[in-house]
Amino acid sequence: MTEEQEFLESYNPGEYAPVAVTVDVVALTIREGRLHVLLVERGGHPFAGWRALPGGFVQDESLDAAALRELAEETGLRPGEGVLDRVHVEQLRTYGNPGRDPRMRVISVAYLAFAPSLPDPRAGSDAAGAFWVPVEAAGELAFDHAAILADGLDRARSKLEYTPLATAFVESEFTIADLRAVYAAVWGEELHAGNFHRKVLSVPGFVESTGEIAVRGGERGGPKPKLYRAGDARLLHPALLRPAREDDVR
Repeated sequence: MTEEQEFLESYNPGEYAPVAVTVDVVALTIREGRLHVLLVERGGHPFAGWRALPGGFVQDESLDAAALRELAEETGLRPGEGVLDRVHVEQLRTYGNPGRDPRMRVISVAYLAFAPSLPDPRAGSDAAGAFWVPVEAAGELAFDHAAILADGLDRARSKLEYTPLATAFVESEFTIADLRAVYAAVWGEELHAGNFHRKVLSVPGFVESTGEIAVRGGERGGPKPKLYRAGDARLLHPALLRPAREDDVR
């Protein structure tokens, strides 16, 4: 028997305080032109009846798999059903302050998820309800979920400046107006149509033309707009800065 085997056989994890790991998901979509977050109503203690982000304890699975499982449970979608396969998911950060969960020491790994036109959710087994809520109406949340949501929104708003993340909120083919609506909803401010159109087309690899024209007419009765798809750019250069930030960097 090696020294390492002897060590492992004598190792007693009970000498340390128990720690659990959970995942929490900040799932964002745009409904009727407004940015919405997926919230659940907790069905049991602690915080029974409170709104919270969807999430749960990690099982015998990877962290990424746990986040996708929780998202699938609350949206009623499953991999292979089309929409869920197009969801953009990324790890946000880890939250582990003592006392954030009154049951025991719980460390949560939070994720961001973005997708276009997600359907009405259905509550998972441990929730009394699930619903899309405008982000500005999220209100007080269980645990430290209000802080997690705030961090998620900040990440999403920043990533729209420097990455093509906005294309994850639209269908596979879209107009520049569709893309502008995403930026307006996530940033929470209206954008000048002409300036936005010019900026998007000036960024190499951001979007590429499909060569097709949209079926519906343009804004304000104008001509039918061109259709685009996501390009191959991973970063936007020049960046599409928020109007307020444009003034800061001048």
